[in-house]
Order: sequence, then structure tokens, then C-alpha cells
Amino acid sequence: MSPAADVPPAVIDPQVMRDVLGHFVSGVTVVTAMGADGPVGFTCQSFSSLSLDPPLVAFAPARTSTTWPRLRDARRFCVNVLAEEQRDLSRQFARSGTDKYAGVSWAESPYGSPVLDGVVAWIDSELWAEYDGGDHTIVVARVLDLGADASRTPLLFHRGAYGLQAALLDPEG
Repeated sequence: MSPAADVPPAVIDPQVMRDVLGHFVSGVTVVTAMGADGPVGFTCQSFSSLSLDPPLVAFAPARTSTTWPRLRDARRFCVNVLAEEQRDLSRQFARSGTDKYAGVSWAESPYGSPVLDGVVAWIDSELWAEYDGGDHTIVVARVLDLGADASRTPLLFHRGAYGLQAALLDPEG
């Protein structure tokens, strides 16, 4: 019998992968920066803590993102962890070709990036490294400053829907 390393990888259907990995609950963030023409930002679900020493976080924008290059140029940006009542904000920052900041209240972080009002937490960061992540770019950022509001509950995304209960009650998502 051949070792498993000799077996070619199976062809994975992208929809099946999306469905299976959708069982992993994630938070929802909006990554923001002050761009050359004003504030910019995008919704990002692929976010995680990476290292305590040095303090690093990671997120993964799609390679097709037209916003990420503008944030990259700023070099400093803020990861805003959305609260459960901020579903509309998540959708607003996920749209292309619109004024994502229309009607959005925010304040400057200590390093000048937008911190959205009402978020659960914010992580002010600067670009540390970028890596190839297939159809995404893996961004590693050094944490410069951060804060949280323990009285707020985070917005969750599970099985294609916001919140745990919505996905559990509607198995179709």
C-alpha cells in the first residue's frame, strides 16, 4: 500500500467547501484606514489573532478587492469587530462602488484610522507582511493599540447567515 503522500489530492467542489467550512462560526470585522482620498474600508470575515510576542493579527482580503490596495497604501489600518446589531454596517462595507461611510459615525484611532462607533473591539495596526493565499491575500499586521467594550456582543456569521440562531432555525441559510 502506498503512503498517503503519494495519493493526489481530491478535487474539492468550492460549494461543498463553502458549505462545510460554513459550520465554523466567525466574527465579522470592518477593516478601515485613511486613504489618500479619505476614509476607506471593507468587510472581512477572515480575521484572527496570530501572535502575542510580537503582537500580530491576520486577515485575508479577496484578491479581487479594490479596497485592499488602498488600505495597503495607507500602511496603517484599524480592524473593527462589529457588534451583533451592526449587520447593516457589515453589508454596507461589503458593497463595491458606493460611499461606504454614508451615515456612519466614527472617530480617529490614536494612529489616525477610523474606529466605527458601537463596535465590540478595535485593533489599530500596521502592515507587517503579505502572503499568497490562493484567491485571497493573507495580511499580517502588527498591533499598535487596541480597545474593547465588554458590554457589547459580537456579530457572528454561521452557515451563510448572521447569528447562530438564524442559521440553526433555517438550515437552508
